[in-house]
Amino acid sequence: MKIRAFVRNSPLGHAVAVATDDSSRDLPIPPRSGGRGSSVNGGELLLAALATCYCNDLFREAGHLGIVLDEVEVAVSADFPGIGLSAENIHYSARIKSDASQDRIEELLAMTDKVAEVHNTIRAGTSVTLQEWRTRPAPLDSPA
Repeated sequence: MKIRAFVRNSPLGHAVAVATDDSSRDLPIPPRSGGRGSSVNGGELLLAALATCYCNDLFREAGHLGIVLDEVEVAVSADFPGIGLSAENIHYSARIKSDASQDRIEELLAMTDKVAEVHNTIRAGTSVTLQEWRTRPAPLDSPA
């Protein structure tokens, strides 16, 4: 599975798109009030990625365990101590509404914590490398 994201900001507007393999979607994120950059910052999107990953994975793993989930809420927080510094104290919690027993829900929460891909990416300290664009970026309907 190949996942991509693309942001374009210019005097003509602000656009954000994401894609997984051949399926792409635009994300409605407006520009900052001054027009330059996104109204949502990268830290907020990182925490939203953690929350989204865990939420989606809870439903996936619940299906494997035969647990029906009626509702899932995930909250994530972190401290960003300054420009150029990594996030600290990343914490998350989840609340589930289900007819499953508390023991089964706790099993689901723990199992999902172990397999949540975005969480494991951060935990592993995966490298991030700046690459030079040698050609124009791909259009928004096929993020680079």
